[in-house]
Amino acid sequence: MADRKKIVKENIAGNFFVDTTCIDCDTCRQLAPASFKDAGDYSYVFSQPITNEDRRDATRALLACPTGSIGCDENNIAKEVIEDFPLLIEDNVYYCGFNSPKSYGGNAYFIEDPDGNWLIDSPKFNSHLVKEFEKRGGLKYIFLTHEDDVAESDRFAQHFDAKRIIHKAAQQACRDAEIILEDHSSEISLPADFEIIQTPGHTRGHIVLLYKNKYLFTGDHLAYNRHSERLTAFREHCWYSWEVQAESMQNLANYDFEWILPGHGGKTKLEPGTCREQVAELAREMASA
Repeated sequence: MADRKKIVKENIAGNFFVDTTCIDCDTCRQLAPASFKDAGDYSYVFSQPITNEDRRDATRALLACPTGSIGCDENNIAKEVIEDFPLLIEDNVYYCGFNSPKSYGGNAYFIEDPDGNWLIDSPKFNSHLVKEFEKRGGLKYIFLTHEDDVAESDRFAQHFDAKRIIHKAAQQACRDAEIILEDHSSEISLPADFEIIQTPGHTRGHIVLLYKNKYLFTGDHLAYNRHSERLTAFREHCWYSWEVQAESMQNLANYDFEWILPGHGGKTKLEPGTCREQVAELAREMASA
């Protein structure tokens, strides 16, 4: 729970505030950009929410914050807003919320699919989310993009008897995973709407998931920069090989998708064809950097 005594100095006066336990993960700025900004090492409230919509967005950020660093002194509507999660993105695809500090606040997603539901990366093992997943038929697969974002996937797997999917090179983070992928092989019979794409670079065993040729769950391989309004990759957070990641990015330009749904960084939907163009351009920039 956020502590008013630890408030960061940049906060504007009002009910909502951020304290010094913030890890600058960007969760609140993604969910409520009208209220939160980046101070460099942490987020802060630069504008108190006034409209009902902004207040709801700020409360979603409060609930999703991995470190409980956001507080609200009065008129807290968290008990109402918690019912928004998992938060619908489009069709049958949802953002889970309740980001985990174990994955540095990485986003996790839920697909409600008639052939079995999927969890992509892991949020906190939260009782509200568990109940919501149960209502929708549980979980069949837990897709783990890489070792950084496994969080509490083991608890979800045990509770729902779900199969965890991870690349062999990332297996040290999830040693008892049920499905281990090798290089250049899926090793799994997938429903028609799902495709696993290997994207080494950020880490050796990084993988992404393409759903319905529309939704790309990108882990830490690819994200949307809200400031430049372009797709981006994070060289300063590349733990394996930038050159290999550039090659993986070029390969990704062969696929069609519209939604970019990352673990870290901004989500966005682009016009059909635009994603391929921007990914190809980004790959060229990465290769020449």
